[in-house]
Amino acid sequence: MVFSSLPFLFRFLPIILLFYFAAPPKYKNGILFIFSLIFYAWGEPIYVLLMIFSIILNYMSGIIINKYQRKDMQFKAKLTLIISIILNLSMLGFFKYFDFLIETLNQLLNSDINLLHLALPIGISFYTFQAMSYVIDVYKGVVAAQPNIVTFGSYVSMFPQLIAGPIVQYKTVAEELTSRKETYDEFSNGIQLFLIGLGKKVLLANNIGLLWNEINLLPKDNLPMLTAWIGMFAFTFQIYFDFSGYSDMAMGLGRMFGFHFPKNFNYPYTAQSITDFWRKWHITLSSWFREYVYIPLGGNRDGKFKQIRNIAIVWLLTGFWHGASWNFILWGAYYGILLILEKIVLLKILDKSPGFIRHIYTLFFVVCGWVFFSIDQLGNILIYFKAMFGLNGVTIFNTETWYLLYSNGILFLLLVAGSTTLPKKLGCFIMKKFTDYPLLKVISACGFFSLVILLSLAYLVDATYNPFLYFRF
Repeated sequence: MVFSSLPFLFRFLPIILLFYFAAPPKYKNGILFIFSLIFYAWGEPIYVLLMIFSIILNYMSGIIINKYQRKDMQFKAKLTLIISIILNLSMLGFFKYFDFLIETLNQLLNSDINLLHLALPIGISFYTFQAMSYVIDVYKGVVAAQPNIVTFGSYVSMFPQLIAGPIVQYKTVAEELTSRKETYDEFSNGIQLFLIGLGKKVLLANNIGLLWNEINLLPKDNLPMLTAWIGMFAFTFQIYFDFSGYSDMAMGLGRMFGFHFPKNFNYPYTAQSITDFWRKWHITLSSWFREYVYIPLGGNRDGKFKQIRNIAIVWLLTGFWHGASWNFILWGAYYGILLILEKIVLLKILDKSPGFIRHIYTLFFVVCGWVFFSIDQLGNILIYFKAMFGLNGVTIFNTETWYLLYSNGILFLLLVAGSTTLPKKLGCFIMKKFTDYPLLKVISACGFFSLVILLSLAYLVDATYNPFLYFRF
């Protein structure tokens, strides 16, 4: 699926668009629904049945809850909500966490229970959370139940953001699902956003990912300190441009079909604190946990102790959401501790510090955090940290270190600039200069985006390394 998803888009997107725009408005959701299921079945033929089950389960839950919303029947509505949440989480837990549970039990009890070795349905965490947000919002009266199962199915399975987000809450697109207007300007904006995302993913993330992959394969107990930092900076940029690139492509495709998906990234590496970082990184996941877990637990309303408890719960769940592995749980706990410390004392200190100090502090802990995320063996995590801080008895650098810096120096400069607002400001500046020359403006924009797509297609045709890091979630 990782390798076939982009070829699928390039091969079949023109066909999808042709059918979609040729169809009368009342059939457009049906077209999206059918092609979204085909898109998912392209890489997951069996698990498309699981998605259809999820659609039916949550559609029926919404209808039943809506039916029993009267005060004298609230118990039945609440019971339906609870059953729906249990079934959704059970489905997610079985496929994503069952083997992890068995492995843990085998280690604790010294037993030998056989693992199921189930393949993880791609994107199951994303579409399960979307469907759950719909049912919860119907129960809370935030949205009305969707009476048309095809319309609801197109929401859950919508191919632009099906695989790796952003997590689109139903209330965000409820109106557009039933009444949206496609325009030439929005379609043009969608193409531009898609191509920006494509360039970020294929030209930037893939290339720096090769460097991380090379360093990650080296013996970790023999890494020079500077090489270890180069590797982790490489992963830091890879995961950002990979995931934000896919999110941009999803948003761009959504615009082409008349949808406005929420922004998922807002230059997170310019953040001034860890709290600020999580307002800018994977925004839709943070919003989901805040709205459906943190606030229902009490948020910050019931004193400092309960606020700390709630932050700890949310971040352990956030880590666990990312994968069935202890390194993700440690990653969640790591951020939970940092955010709690900021709430208690660090933010007061940071507020009095110069901006560059706040930025260095944030980037230091973010880069260190990616060690937990990128390495799944707990022993290797400790070994890699030792290398990063020169505690492994190895030299600070060697000749290979300088070769890695020399051969990737320009790429790193592009990545640093690309993770700030500089490219956007530069583009706006150039377009402003061409205000009185509309033809030059059009030629410049077309030239830039043509170059992006040509380079990206050339890379995809020639490359064998093309991972999407968040597909496994």
